[in-house]
Amino acid sequence: MQKHKFFKTVTAIILVSVMLFVMIGCSSETPQSQASIPETQAPTTEAATTTTTTTATPAETAEETANTSPITVVWYPNESANDYEPAREEFGRLITEVTGREVIHRLTTDYVIAVESIASGAADIGAVFGAVGMLEAQQRNPEVMPLFVNSGASGTLDDAVYYSWLTVNNGDEGEYASGNSFSLENIAGKKISFVSNSSTSGFRVPSANMINFFSQTAEWSNIDEDDILGLSSTPLFGEVLFGNSHQGTLFNLLDGRADLATVCDTCVDSYIELVSGTHNAVGAVYRIQEDAAEPFEDMAGKEFILISIVPVLNGPNVYNPANFTEAEIEAIREVFTSDEAAENPKFFGEGGTFSLYPKSGEMRYVVAENSWWDPLR
Repeated sequence: MQKHKFFKTVTAIILVSVMLFVMIGCSSETPQSQASIPETQAPTTEAATTTTTTTATPAETAEETANTSPITVVWYPNESANDYEPAREEFGRLITEVTGREVIHRLTTDYVIAVESIASGAADIGAVFGAVGMLEAQQRNPEVMPLFVNSGASGTLDDAVYYSWLTVNNGDEGEYASGNSFSLENIAGKKISFVSNSSTSGFRVPSANMINFFSQTAEWSNIDEDDILGLSSTPLFGEVLFGNSHQGTLFNLLDGRADLATVCDTCVDSYIELVSGTHNAVGAVYRIQEDAAEPFEDMAGKEFILISIVPVLNGPNVYNPANFTEAEIEAIREVFTSDEAAENPKFFGEGGTFSLYPKSGEMRYVVAENSWWDPLR
């Protein structure tokens, strides 16, 4: 009896195993049967619907993964002035045109904020940066790179320079005279206004020029940047001021707060007119225009004279690649280096209009390798 029950139990187990094997085999054959349908045979409506809802096309996938976040452009204090708003908006419009992304403008009152923004990624593009600003950002973040730069009058990098001016009020130039020209010898002990210690033409280049000059003398043979800034026990100047912009620095001079001021030619071009001498030459005299905008609206007619000039490599527009694709960077470069951009008066204007750069000859935007700024490094 027990033996009979044993065989019945074994038989039942075998039958169940066979049934499961058959079910599994049928299930595994179903996709093979569908896959073997000839291409000319139309799929069922159910199969077509399933395919449509579960498979994304490449275009749909690209659209879903595309970066649509805003692009933040940070501006130095100089170009953060209200009068540059049309130029800023045009700058942003072109970026939006080729990327499809909104542009947010971040205005600043301090060079350090602009440099930190681009180095940290808080901003994606730094517009009209000084070369030193780019170098400082690269020290923090080596990924930061030049995007494009304004050329010289030739339309190339061959003459892509602007000028750092050391200025005094017209009438005071006799204190710095040396023969038929001027010398830095008598600037010691004076009150000077720099732009910012991160400014290329408003501090770095002119201070290097001063150090080079005074290091040749016995009294100042060990002069360094701390002496220029008044941070040492042997300061070169009686007082050091910072205007935080080229406009602010020139204002400090004309208002009598400083005896000397360092400014760049292109940064104040829209506020001034040449009175005598040759533009960008020692001895040239300039006057604040009658209709000058802030902060010079009450300074019309005030004059200053150049006692020293130093050429400076043009400063780049820079970018942090973290929020861009390579295709977007190429598209931005292409639109800004186009003939249309070169002819845009909001970028390159004539006659003292508020453009990003005063137009000269065939000036335009060009692409420069990072190594082009090596002389400043």
